[in-house]
Amino acid sequence: MTDWPAPTNVKAFRGFLGLNGYYRKIVMHYAHIAAPLTCLLKENSFDWTSQVEVAFQALKSAMVHTLVLALPDFSKTFEVETDASLTCIGAILSQVGHPLAFFSKKLSYKMPKASTYSRELFAIVQVVHKWRQYLLGRRFLILTNHRS
Repeated sequence: MTDWPAPTNVKAFRGFLGLNGYYRKIVMHYAHIAAPLTCLLKENSFDWTSQVEVAFQALKSAMVHTLVLALPDFSKTFEVETDASLTCIGAILSQVGHPLAFFSKKLSYKMPKASTYSRELFAIVQVVHKWRQYLLGRRFLILTNHRS
């Protein structure tokens, strides 16, 4: 992965993103790291800028340095830690400080206009729905860095 050359065309670039996208659940902040790369696919020209190169290298590094995920223990309390920025939301599902899963999503162009409270709440709703198989019918703790 570290020796993967910079793609020279859209087809090669889609192949790189497809491979990495498969592992998005185990890469913390995947959507944030990959955002400049996915934006490149929406443009009409394949313009490999310095910002895209930085994101490309960061994603390769994140793929190589991913954490080992723990298996869930349904006798213990689950913790859901969420965060929201202007462009992405992210979350970690963990137990006793050990990550079980990661979630990240790039926000639509309308979401940055929403309040911080709304974006944080949106993140909570998204991950509770995403991880419902772990959380449904169980007590769990939600942690967020927003005071609301």
